[in-house]
Amino acid sequence: YEFACPDAGTFWYHPHLRGNVQVELGLAGALIVEEPERLAVDRDVLWVLDDWRMRSDGQVAQDFGSMRDVMHDGRIGNTVTINGTLPDEFAVAAGERVRLRLLNVANARIFALRFEGHAPTVIAQDGMPCDPHAPPGGRIVLGPGMRADVILDATGKPGERHRVIDDFFARQVYEVVAIAYDPRKRARARVAGPVPRLAANPVAEPDPDTAERHRIVFSGGMMGMMGMMGGGARGMMGGMPGMGAGTPGVWAINGHSSTEADHSHAPLLTLARGRSHVLELVNDTAWWHPIHLHGHSFRIVSRNGTRESPPPLVDTSLLPPRERAEIAFVADNPGDWMFHCHVLEHQASGMMATIRVA
Repeated sequence: YEFACPDAGTFWYHPHLRGNVQVELGLAGALIVEEPERLAVDRDVLWVLDDWRMRSDGQVAQDFGSMRDVMHDGRIGNTVTINGTLPDEFAVAAGERVRLRLLNVANARIFALRFEGHAPTVIAQDGMPCDPHAPPGGRIVLGPGMRADVILDATGKPGERHRVIDDFFARQVYEVVAIAYDPRKRARARVAGPVPRLAANPVAEPDPDTAERHRIVFSGGMMGMMGMMGGGARGMMGGMPGMGAGTPGVWAINGHSSTEADHSHAPLLTLARGRSHVLELVNDTAWWHPIHLHGHSFRIVSRNGTRESPPPLVDTSLLPPRERAEIAFVADNPGDWMFHCHVLEHQASGMMATIRVA
């Protein structure tokens, strides 16, 4: 492959055919595009966050595409790793400043990371620089496919240990890793200076006032599939055993269900190149969906009718159940682009479409 990298930031790559199997088996990786000028930090560290459904013999469970996973919140594993390993601790020196790049490559797990004893500052989301800010509620929430760059100042003392926990599921809080301070080492007496700001990437700013507007409804899954398919529950449940993760009809976008292997469907939208567009994303389901658009970054301008201030520049919008968001962008990248839920079981069973820019 040969391609230009106009934007600095934290990106990643993975297959889009049978992704719910291939990504689960580890076929994914980070792609970091460096800034022209190095950020003033002591270390630049990558955490690729993943989970795995492991059997008692240490092998990956082969129950890919089970209808329980497909129709609910996707394949959630029982073992969480960082960079493919099970580290007990992340070693730091008192006083150092770390740029921590967080990338969620899990099929379906949503991470909500809380750095106990520390105050991380978010400086980029989905590869795009943002105003440095504390994460809402002190938690860095990452749906599948989402990224965040944070500045982590090691303000503890030599010998201390602090947990990094994931508390997205309130009844299943667990420790991801411990921040462990070297008892014999100190980088400096205190962390130096204000948090640095990254230079903006060359992304065109949309004009919501002149934008074309489109409404997109996500439907299906357990609790919602009956209405989408127009069939009775008993008939559908009777057909479930023969269905797999690549079967359309479980999830839909604007009433249409397609799979990643189906290239015959017409585009969901054809957008005028160079023009601003606003998409109203409506989650008409009982489940969370990280909605990802290829080829573009967009501003999340509002959630449930409340304007975001400032509107984040991202490529994935995490939609809670029964909620909606408005996203705005300039359609300046010509071609056909995937538009899908990044819960890979949802994508593989219907919640994907194509947006054409022409």
